[in-house]
Amino acid sequence: MWYHSTKQPDQRIPLKEAILRSLPADNGLYMPQEIRPLPDEFWHDWRRMSFAEIGYHVAHSFFGDDIPADVLRTMVEETLCFDAPLVQLAPADFVLELFHGPTLAFKDFGARFMARLMAWLTRDEDRELTVLVATSGDTGGAVASAFHQVPGTRVIILFPKGKVSPLQEKQLTTLGHNITAIEIDGSFDDCQRLVKSAFLDADLSQRLNLTSANSINLSRLVPQSFYYFHSSRMMPEGVDPAFVVPSGNFGNLTAGLLAQRLGLRVKHWIAATNRNDVVPAYLRSGRYEPRPSIATLSNAMDVGAPSNFVRMQYLFGDDWPRMAASISGDSFDDDQTRAAIREVKSLYQYEIDPHGAVGWLAARKWRAAHPSTPTIVLGTAHPAKFLEVMEAELGQGSIEIPERLACLTHLPSHAHHLAADEIAFRQWLNHA
Repeated sequence: MWYHSTKQPDQRIPLKEAILRSLPADNGLYMPQEIRPLPDEFWHDWRRMSFAEIGYHVAHSFFGDDIPADVLRTMVEETLCFDAPLVQLAPADFVLELFHGPTLAFKDFGARFMARLMAWLTRDEDRELTVLVATSGDTGGAVASAFHQVPGTRVIILFPKGKVSPLQEKQLTTLGHNITAIEIDGSFDDCQRLVKSAFLDADLSQRLNLTSANSINLSRLVPQSFYYFHSSRMMPEGVDPAFVVPSGNFGNLTAGLLAQRLGLRVKHWIAATNRNDVVPAYLRSGRYEPRPSIATLSNAMDVGAPSNFVRMQYLFGDDWPRMAASISGDSFDDDQTRAAIREVKSLYQYEIDPHGAVGWLAARKWRAAHPSTPTIVLGTAHPAKFLEVMEAELGQGSIEIPERLACLTHLPSHAHHLAADEIAFRQWLNHA
């Protein structure tokens, strides 16, 4: 299959270049030249398929022209070595738990698949691959885990100083070996800007063999579409859910739109954000106005200029009314988020993290107007990753910390410190 930049649809490039280059020179984002709906045979059997079987068919739609079937099947099976259970809170109220992987966040799906795909694409090369990633919390931990001690790779993770939770920071800064963390004196948007500036420096990108593990990379999005199929097949025949997606950089929602292009029936999309409501504001007004991000309890959504918005525009033909008819946007502040954490615990005896709480608020608002449509809120992270917030609302000792998080508590952290300056960052890269 061929791929192209959202800014130049007529210029085709192969899979390897799209994945390893990550960001086109024109600062657009790569998209498949064609998205073919899944065949009738798939839909005849999909409800009886395993999670891995569904994932294989979805991945084959995007990569099957370029990757041998047995190799692709192994990639998917190794990616989906953990479940994504659908938890029912009320008759039409569901949470899809995406935090049962190695780093307890939904980013494990994309990071694990990406690591395997990149290893296969570079299997005959002797050059080291440098993976750059900006994180607002969970992406960095998932990428660090997926690439840790993978031969021929080094990973450089940029995170905003003081804006990730203590346990999230431990996941970035304690692995060592081929994983390097850089604490940036700024916001996630600054981290993302620094990463993009490195890719747009053609000489630096070529010399260091740079690739990205952020959702600007298409190989992060495809595996995130797997679980939309996985959860939809658990709905009764003929019932199409509304998906509620806690959103920051909008990769997760974009992955859902790709699933819909493959033929998945979805009643509606709800983009749930915190005070960083650039996309909900666009959906209401038709004006896209990026702005500096604001720090909130739901830190993974603290994004003021979401990268994947350009892919969303592309998928809707830059047609605001059509996008607004398919996607609703809602935003909630920290006080509402705290109240939702307490309310979900009180009503259902269920602990929901700050991002899921924002999603639950948006789902409740949707159901008030559409009571017959079930909502599936994407539970993007384990509540233990936000221990201070959760215990402040639910009480000391209320959250059980999984061992794979608890074991990080006393490990020493190692991180470099840089200003949010593009020149300084590129100089650091040159001498790292």
